[in-house]
Amino acid sequence: MAGASFPDFVEHVSLIDHHVHGAFHADGDEARFQNALNEGNTEPLATPEDAYNTQIGLAIRRWCSGIFELPRHVSPADYWSRRSELGELEVCRRMTRAAGVSDWLIDTGLDAADYLGMAGMADASGGRTHEIVRLELVAESLLRELANPADYVDGFGQRLHELARGAVGFKTVLAYRAGFDRNLSRPASAAVTEAVRRWQENPRAGTNLTDVTLIAHGIHTAVSTKLPLQFHVGFGDRDLDLHKTNPLYLLDFLRSPEVRDTPIMLLHCYPFEREAGYLAHAFENVYLDVGLAVNFTGARSRDLVARSFELAPFTKILYSSDAVGPAELHYLGARLWRTAISKVVGGWIDDDDCSEADARRIVQLVARDNARRVYALP
Repeated sequence: MAGASFPDFVEHVSLIDHHVHGAFHADGDEARFQNALNEGNTEPLATPEDAYNTQIGLAIRRWCSGIFELPRHVSPADYWSRRSELGELEVCRRMTRAAGVSDWLIDTGLDAADYLGMAGMADASGGRTHEIVRLELVAESLLRELANPADYVDGFGQRLHELARGAVGFKTVLAYRAGFDRNLSRPASAAVTEAVRRWQENPRAGTNLTDVTLIAHGIHTAVSTKLPLQFHVGFGDRDLDLHKTNPLYLLDFLRSPEVRDTPIMLLHCYPFEREAGYLAHAFENVYLDVGLAVNFTGARSRDLVARSFELAPFTKILYSSDAVGPAELHYLGARLWRTAISKVVGGWIDDDDCSEADARRIVQLVARDNARRVYALP
């Protein structure tokens, strides 16, 4: 695309979505679709139709309608009618292929009957899929299986290193389970064994793991593999305490010598994208994206993307959608990102803040080259 204009270059650059989930594969009712357009509310919406009266609701009817051969800004009723006519799998195929994504790095921690798995996403999208393993699920599975708490440390290490052979990275949802304002130093083996014993003796054992000792042990075991380790940061559903997911709480962890050689991937980051940018600026091994929030901020996502470029080196920023459920989110993340990049980085060219050659190199880095390098993708 050497002879193409800068907007055309952005439009056609192939993306690596370094943090994403599966799309719906079976047809569902409109309420399921509407509820999936609200990230924060963990309960069924009292008035699901309100989901259309949001930035993401406007963005879907603006950008996704054309994929269904509908006019821009079509009414919600007409949009849903056409979507239902096509069926969920055809919607998924159209949306994921229109996204222009060559590789999907899928967090399999949300695997469920409703969502396409790795093979299904590859088949629908025509792209390659790679697994990101969620640490807390590995721990919960092992805790249910072990009879002797003293076997946990070796058992977890063995299991994680086995998983590392087929995965490209790990992820922790510490943000949901405890928050970042905790002691994340490596716990001693005796402390881990005692934490396992407490967990197994708890009558609520089998629910989500919230013990910080066990979560910290999982994080440090993952760090020892040297594979990229993703942290959910900031915006998410109301199960997390948002103020405790400021990534600056991770400073002591990031200063640990044993962490320095492991890529630490700060996901989403909104409304802490500036704090994340500082950390990427200050630590060689810290990277960030603003996925998830790009979809939900819609037309305002251009400002969000611009803020992510303020301080972080361009070699430390990645693209992601964090889409899950409706395949519109897999497409819309890419669509809004491309629009934002054309406006933000294109504005730098117009204002003579950088050359077009530099602008193209920056886009290529963020769109795919950084992810390919950090995750060692073929």
